[in-house]
Amino acid sequence: MAEPVRRPAHGDGRIALLEATMRIVGARGLSGLSMRIVAEEAGVSHGLVRHYFGSRDDLVREAFRHAIRKSTERPVLEPGTGTLDDFGAGLGAVVAAAPAEQAFQYEMLLEALRRDDLLADVRETYADFFRVVGQELRAEGLEDVDGSLARLVFAALDGLVVQQLLYGRARDTETAIIRLREMLKALRDAQHAAAPSA
Repeated sequence: MAEPVRRPAHGDGRIALLEATMRIVGARGLSGLSMRIVAEEAGVSHGLVRHYFGSRDDLVREAFRHAIRKSTERPVLEPGTGTLDDFGAGLGAVVAAAPAEQAFQYEMLLEALRRDDLLADVRETYADFFRVVGQELRAEGLEDVDGSLARLVFAALDGLVVQQLLYGRARDTETAIIRLREMLKALRDAQHAAAPSA
């Protein structure tokens, strides 16, 4: 006997649809997504999907924006503690807790290379990630005048997520982030040592 679908609480249907979309695309790819499948996964009527999103493309685009909001709201990239020791902490656990959500974001990145209508959203998303990482680095006293350090650091974190999706080893991710922090601290100390005295 099939397990009954849990229906979302009243008023939570839109979020349930976005979350269902991320899970489905993360597990099956965009080719495995239909509005009917999303409705079934979310435990809502097919008509509710059309009511909220109108089309499959609108649903996918909104799910991507939702995933990015969730990613930027987590304190992994922007812990706000003012210490590099917290930067990136817990990334391995975040990926382990929701691998389909992470895979969904990469699926969207690849899709954007083939679809100009998604490319602007993806580029804007990456710009937000670069900005958040850059803010943290500057708060730690690292110089990054042209933003290239923030791009490099985010590329490292982004790559670690992909590796964890491939190998499933959260501990390897956390160990690599510790090494990244050590490198950033050494760079900060070198920049300060090279700075002219006031």
